[in-house]
Amino acid sequence: MGNFKRLNVLVGWLIFIIASAVYLLTIEASASFWDCGEFILTAFRQEVGHPPGNPTFLMLARLFTIFNPAKAAVMVNVMSAFCSSFTILFLFWTITHLMRKMIGKNVQDLKLADTILILGAGAVGALCYTFTDSFWFNAVEGEVYAMSSLFTALVFWVILKWEDEADERYANRWLILAAYLMGISIGVHLLNLLAIPAMVMVYYFKKYNVTTKGILYASLVSVVILAVSLYGIIPWTFKIGSWFELLFVNSMGMGYNTGLLFYVVLLLVLSIFGVYYTFAKGKVLAFYIVTCTALMLLGYGTYAMVLIRANANPPMNQGGPNNVFNLMNYINRDQYGDRPLFMGQYYNAPVLETKMGDDKYAAVDGKYEVVDQTMEYVYDDRFTTFFPRMWSNQSEHASFYQSWLGSTTGKSVVIENNRGEQERVTIPSFGDNLRFFFGYQLNWMYLRYFMWNFAGRQNDIQGHGDESKGNWISGISFLDNLRLGDQSKLPAGLSQNKGKNVYYMLPLLLGLMGMFIQFNKNGKDFSVVALLFFFTGIAIVIYLNQTPLQPRERDYSYAGSFYAFAIWVGLGVAMVAQLLQKLLKNETLAASVASAACLLVPIQMASQNWNDHDRSRRWLAHDFAYNYVNSCEKNAVLFTYGDNDTFPLWYIQEVEGVRDDIRVMNLSYAGADWYIPQMKRKAYHSEAVPMSTTYDKIVGSRRQVVYVQDRINEPVDLRQAVDFVLSDNPATKIAANSGESYSFFPSKTLQINVNKEKVIRNGYLKPEEADKINDKINITLNQSYLFRNSFMILDVIAAADWDRPVYFGITVPGEYYMGLTDNFSCEGLACKLVPFQGKVKDSMYGYINTDKMYDNLVNKFLYTNLKDKKAYFDETCDRMIGTYRNQFTRLTGALLQEGDSVRARKVLEKMDEVLPLPAFQGGYFMANAIDYAYTLGLKSLADKWMNYAMERTGEELIYFIRLDRKKNVRNPQDFSYDTSMSYQAMANLREIAKRHKLDDKAIKAEAFLKNL
Repeated sequence: MGNFKRLNVLVGWLIFIIASAVYLLTIEASASFWDCGEFILTAFRQEVGHPPGNPTFLMLARLFTIFNPAKAAVMVNVMSAFCSSFTILFLFWTITHLMRKMIGKNVQDLKLADTILILGAGAVGALCYTFTDSFWFNAVEGEVYAMSSLFTALVFWVILKWEDEADERYANRWLILAAYLMGISIGVHLLNLLAIPAMVMVYYFKKYNVTTKGILYASLVSVVILAVSLYGIIPWTFKIGSWFELLFVNSMGMGYNTGLLFYVVLLLVLSIFGVYYTFAKGKVLAFYIVTCTALMLLGYGTYAMVLIRANANPPMNQGGPNNVFNLMNYINRDQYGDRPLFMGQYYNAPVLETKMGDDKYAAVDGKYEVVDQTMEYVYDDRFTTFFPRMWSNQSEHASFYQSWLGSTTGKSVVIENNRGEQERVTIPSFGDNLRFFFGYQLNWMYLRYFMWNFAGRQNDIQGHGDESKGNWISGISFLDNLRLGDQSKLPAGLSQNKGKNVYYMLPLLLGLMGMFIQFNKNGKDFSVVALLFFFTGIAIVIYLNQTPLQPRERDYSYAGSFYAFAIWVGLGVAMVAQLLQKLLKNETLAASVASAACLLVPIQMASQNWNDHDRSRRWLAHDFAYNYVNSCEKNAVLFTYGDNDTFPLWYIQEVEGVRDDIRVMNLSYAGADWYIPQMKRKAYHSEAVPMSTTYDKIVGSRRQVVYVQDRINEPVDLRQAVDFVLSDNPATKIAANSGESYSFFPSKTLQINVNKEKVIRNGYLKPEEADKINDKINITLNQSYLFRNSFMILDVIAAADWDRPVYFGITVPGEYYMGLTDNFSCEGLACKLVPFQGKVKDSMYGYINTDKMYDNLVNKFLYTNLKDKKAYFDETCDRMIGTYRNQFTRLTGALLQEGDSVRARKVLEKMDEVLPLPAFQGGYFMANAIDYAYTLGLKSLADKWMNYAMERTGEELIYFIRLDRKKNVRNPQDFSYDTSMSYQAMANLREIAKRHKLDDKAIKAEAFLKNL
């Protein structure tokens, strides 16, 4: 049919318009949680984000923000939406290409039935992928995964274009384009390189006679190309450059980066010469190898942006990659550590010795000096294995390995522990190792995500193997109940979760049919798609070798694998048409009915997924950041810790200019040597963070650990103690057996001396309140050592010396409070360090400043759309909303202690006005608020909360107890976490009912607890 090409283009663009409309209608209204805030601000300001960097993404995102700088977050989200809809476009054309090959006809020979079938298959596969859970999630936020998917789709489509034109004179231009795109894609995400094996097989099948030996050789070549790209080009390009840099700087006395610049010019000249020479000599294969390598390197050259911007010293300059050595550490993600892949240790392997590895260089006084070495651990051989999967020795991971396995088939041996004592431990068997791989890493951390996208999802609550959280379901009761228990018995907080989506396995069934028919009709193309599916899915599982208890779900990593399966989903239409043709006896009618019927599948997916992927009404991350920085006084230093209490804050300061006088100092980074010089520079309206530590004192491993000794049996002034640690005098060091020396605190008790006049002058208290000021504040160090980030807290406190406010975010782990909570004044989402005790004691945050906290929570903070029933808040958002609820409740308790019942009532009424009720385990988190509401005479509000909490808690308790009893758990001390939480919540509600003489509710709660 002559119009096929035109129709293929038109229908493809129609699908693109549909996908674009979907994503643009559902993009997040501002920045999202996790890395999005950081990506948006680094794009907007062209700064340096976290390793390994994403320069291609940042430069392209910057172009989008130029169109509307005032809406930078929205514009980056729009870019993700368009990247995703272009991915759908290329997916459509990929499916139609493969379907046409499967039919086995040239374009001019296609009949009407063929055209309908091909376009129908493309539409079904592309639209199904449009509405998949993981891809849609990536499409509506300012993250790299949408653009990464686009590059994967684009290079795969490019190799198919080459296949179409392979016999034409200039066909190989598509191969050269693919190499360049691969190079550029490194500046987005390394996932795109995993398409290489599939691309190699397309080339082999087109150019060679297919034999078993040929397939093996082609497979080997594909793996070699992938390995050379990942382990050769990416690390060694700059590794070789570092040799030139050392020569030019250390040996020839030239300036920093001159050696690297010379190397880049040399590499460019050699590439040009290589291309010219191989072309002139007619060496065809060599010409394409050299040209493709050169263009891949050219694309990889986007990392010049990282080096250039790092040397500009922007406010955010993660890793400080301003020279080739720092850049290598940055690209290789050295700060995240390493993990064993093919040989390595089990989680309980004893360390026999440590060996020093490669030198680490840093720029010091015009030259490069060795400031550290990599450390390699030597483990007991009995505890090492091939293909180690259970390797992390973190205590929570070790416990998880053991609980996941239940029982081990390993052998028991005696070892000497780190205390020099004999201890009997069990070495996991290789069978245990494989059980964990197949059961957790492959099944829970990949196949579960795969089924989310093509069968259905139970809810959006992150689970770690639980029957009630985050599983895949189908919507077919028999199958779901068989695996997970009766799903109709789930408590409402889980069963009514917006993340519950069911597709009745229809996309999965279509995909399996597509696999079957392609395998039978075109085995070559099947193997190509299968390679793409494997390398972007299972191969990633093997490579990541993930530890348990991940902080968030990781399904976004496998979007490429789901893309490959979506190809089969589209091809499955051919199988349906084939079956219908036997019944209808008409090719055109069968193709039409099959296409129309199969289009119901993406419609079902869209209807199920819309409510939990529509983020258009969500402002939570934006408002959370706004409220956080506005909890602090002018020019404060604010200590934060995690991604979600840091990245949104950086975003709102640097992009929207909100409270950029506040200096946010992330304690996760404060242990890194590159971070301290950045904190010592002014940024926007924020002065440099006060501290005595300089780069030379902490470069490399210097003072990575500071020991604590009790050599002086009296308190030591904090300022003097910090100076003692920073001193290079040998008398201030502990000599180790290895010959190295370490810094230490000479006393376990440090003392902050307080200048009362300065405290009054800087507005901490009024002059008439001077008698409330402490003369000194003691800090007791109960640990034997501090890591560098804890030491930096002490340095900042000492250097600030009450001239600059110091705040701790309420989400900072308590271990970083340094025992100072008695001198905390909680004022919102942050606690101010003050030299006195407040009026109202709090069990966690020292004291509550009721006036400031009331003004913030009731009058100043933003809570946009939190009670909008159409707005979608996932588990991360629910936790942040819970943080608000916690602060409202604490403030109410503090006001009650002060006897201020009027404002206490207003606080609870405000909480009810702006915050939704917790959907899950609400009774536990609402108990104190309910108690306070009854105390304050807010009976209508209290009854509403009480009835809701008892209903939800009762459902949860019955359900989780049933799960425990299936596992023969009977005693409360052995209850699962969820059962314990629900049990305690019901017990709390019972006590509240008794206290307020709510006899009917007390009896009901008691009955729940007794009947367990």
